[in-house]
Amino acid sequence: MSLSLVDVFPDLLHGLLVSLQLTAVSSLVGVILGFLAALAVGSRSRILAAIVVVLVEVGRGTPVIVMLQLVYFGLPQAGLTLDALPAAWVALSATTAAYSSEILRGAMDAVPIRQREAARALGMSRRHVLCDVVIPQAATTAAAPLLGFLVQMFQATSLAFALSVPELLSRAYDIGTRTFHFLPALSAAGVLYAFVCIPLMHVVRRLEGKNTANRLRVAVATK
Repeated sequence: MSLSLVDVFPDLLHGLLVSLQLTAVSSLVGVILGFLAALAVGSRSRILAAIVVVLVEVGRGTPVIVMLQLVYFGLPQAGLTLDALPAAWVALSATTAAYSSEILRGAMDAVPIRQREAARALGMSRRHVLCDVVIPQAATTAAAPLLGFLVQMFQATSLAFALSVPELLSRAYDIGTRTFHFLPALSAAGVLYAFVCIPLMHVVRRLEGKNTANRLRVAVATK
């Protein structure tokens, strides 16, 4: 049986859309949770900060495939059963939250302390210092590493194959199983992954270049 990529392209495209959906949901939920976690770590409550630090370290130390299986196969024993796709959303969001919290916390810590002190000296409240001084600069600093990590999470959606989520790798494997032409099916899936990732990595490099140029301008201006 011959394999025509024209015939199987709709299947692969559907799988790519599922992978992009997984990435979009886990990125949105994960970055929001990561931002809240970064704020919690920097809060005045030591107990809250300690709890969040432990959760973040567990999230960063647990491989994505283990997180996926823990949510899908482990939670039912605790009384919570999720279908494969929602389980993948939860697991990937948890991993994204753990890593993005560290990226965002590092970006907020990189804002010079003198700017915070100057803003407080001008009578700005803690909330306004955070919203008007810290977050805008931190967002610029975090954009490149955060986008780079989200590209990795898009690649990691292929691990949802273990839960039978019909994402891109799963579709390619099904095509190979039906036609016994694994090489062209998996190669086509690889091309589609690269089609998404390469332009995004180019954007990451441009953002990193801009951040480096901005840091050099600030260093020269403050000499």
